[in-house]
Amino acid sequence: MKKRTFYTELSYVLGLIIMAFSAAFTEKAGFGMSMVVAPAYILHLKVSEFLPWFTFGVAEYVFQGLLIVLTAVIVRRFRISYLFSFVTAVLYGTLLDCAMALIAPIPDSTFVIRLVWYTVGILLCTFSVSLFFHTYISPEAYELIVKEISSRFNLNINKVKTVYDFSSVILGIAMSFAFFGFGVFRGIAAGTVFCAFVNGFLISRFSKLLEKFFDFKNKFSIQKYFE
Repeated sequence: MKKRTFYTELSYVLGLIIMAFSAAFTEKAGFGMSMVVAPAYILHLKVSEFLPWFTFGVAEYVFQGLLIVLTAVIVRRFRISYLFSFVTAVLYGTLLDCAMALIAPIPDSTFVIRLVWYTVGILLCTFSVSLFFHTYISPEAYELIVKEISSRFNLNINKVKTVYDFSSVILGIAMSFAFFGFGVFRGIAAGTVFCAFVNGFLISRFSKLLEKFFDFKNKFSIQKYFE
């Protein structure tokens, strides 16, 4: 079967949009945020108590900025592409706030409906990450740290992703306890833990599915600026 061309630049754009809606639907469900965005969400919950303008989207690119610095420390190098990754975080944060506003009127009154939104959120999240893994444009810091560590130390990217996901769960729990009191879970619930177990597998499945039907190629000759 002949593969169709899928441009990596389009993969980046779609990944951003889908990722934003995935977080919005997960927040709508109320079963706990995905472990990747849980720390930023908890940061938003706390800071917004004092600064109402500190939205979920703003918290995302503030937290991701810190994560980019951590990435540079771990891999012991700094690239210009890391700055582009922060630009991606700002774009994502802006889209996230827009996505949350768009889906706000959608009903979430019953357990079944909330379960549907949670499932949609998880599937969109893992699909968007697989798209980010097929683009040269600097991804969000969440994907950047996984790609950089796996590349720097020659590790399997899906295994690194799984380890990072569980580390995010632990960080989210620690932040929730620190901000709201020991034993208080905000943004962390059963859905967060379930997501940690299935994310790596789903991302791998989506990536293989994409590669089965599409041949990823660059449309523009600008990859060197992101290296």
